[in-house]
Amino acid sequence: MAKVLVVIPTYNEKDNIEIICERLRSAVGSADILIADDNSPDGTGVIANQMADKDPHIHVMHRTAKNGLGAAYLAGFRWGLDHGYDELVEMDADGSHQPEQLPELLAGLDHADMVKGSRYVAGGKVVNWPKSRELLSRAGSLWTRLMIGLPIKDITGGYNAFKADTLRRIIGKISSVGYNFQVDLTWQVVSSGMTVAEVPITFVERERGQSKMSGSIVIEALVKTTAWGVRYRAGQVASAIRHLFGGSPQGT
Repeated sequence: MAKVLVVIPTYNEKDNIEIICERLRSAVGSADILIADDNSPDGTGVIANQMADKDPHIHVMHRTAKNGLGAAYLAGFRWGLDHGYDELVEMDADGSHQPEQLPELLAGLDHADMVKGSRYVAGGKVVNWPKSRELLSRAGSLWTRLMIGLPIKDITGGYNAFKADTLRRIIGKISSVGYNFQVDLTWQVVSSGMTVAEVPITFVERERGQSKMSGSIVIEALVKTTAWGVRYRAGQVASAIRHLFGGSPQGT
């Protein structure tokens, strides 16, 4: 069996962390959990330590500052690679990603290098989101697909599974730490010639605690994605010009 690590970043998730870990341990009992806590002032790190003391499948990484979701995941990925895990998973602490659906993501790694839990493929859905937020999410995914040409329906989704070799090939290329981190991961996998599969998930809005999402984060992501898109499309045009003139007969 593959050795699986689920990385769960936390910041002020004391009301959620025990619940999500219990559900995950029930859903995939062989998986290990790494809680990457960004020095939560609400005591999340203390609770994580207490769980780790009782369960050898749970590990805790204490980070000294709140440096962004992407930075926490990258630190967790590196820890997992250093400790010999075969498959690594991103999962939110707030319950929006259903641990019970993790077996489907892991099964997808049998034929793909990265598997995205998708809200926007057939069978996927969003629960308890206001329509305005769902429309914003869908529009962000559509804009990103148009700008950088990725055929992924839910490119901003954060419930993802990777083969260890996939992360080894791309981890040094990731430059985003905020909301755009998920786009960056997928972009680097595809750009490296590897495959991405999408499996349907049910995304459930958090019931406890406060969302970390804000309008400024989304705007930052859209600006960065647009810049990528401009460079990508410019590269396509330059390649087409080289192909056109490079194929012309000598001396014409």
